[in-house]
Amino acid sequence: MNMKTKRIAGIGIFAAIVVVLQTLATFIQFGPFSVTLVLVPIVIGAAVYGAGAGAVLGGVFGVVVLTMTITGADPGGHMLWLANPLATAAVIMLRGVLAGGAAGLIFRAFSKKSRMLGVVLAAIVCPIVNTGLFLGAMYVIFPDFLEMWADGATAVYFLFIGLAGVNFLIELGINIALSPTIVRILAVAGKRG
Repeated sequence: MNMKTKRIAGIGIFAAIVVVLQTLATFIQFGPFSVTLVLVPIVIGAAVYGAGAGAVLGGVFGVVVLTMTITGADPGGHMLWLANPLATAAVIMLRGVLAGGAAGLIFRAFSKKSRMLGVVLAAIVCPIVNTGLFLGAMYVIFPDFLEMWADGATAVYFLFIGLAGVNFLIELGINIALSPTIVRILAVAGKRG
């Protein structure tokens, strides 16, 4: 099998993992939104195949989230969809693509010094970009929903503590905790060519 075929097959396998994990994660919710479990395979795919592959995997993640949002399986996202479908779709897709691409760029930049450093930083950057873009969109595009969901708390407090705090910390913790495993996966992938 040539390298291009192996690359396509590898990205396809990671894409399938992203679809399954994100579909399952739709049912794990803290507050109005579900926890994202797919950032680890996105980081691994971005590290193995590069920033472009990370962006593709982030796009697959976005398509699954968008599907769950449109169908109502993600109730908080569905409310945003009903209010502004175009903005909701743009935010969902953009945050996934940019999170995956950023993970690949960070890994490539820092793995030259240390593979572990590259993985840890990519694993940190991925949820920061994903959550950061979501929070920014909520503050700028959906302030009415933010105010409604905050239920008397300040918007900034609710954004960081209520809406995304628990989700973000879980996502970040999973990524950091699995970083050594990611390094081992990369070592095995490197030996196989």
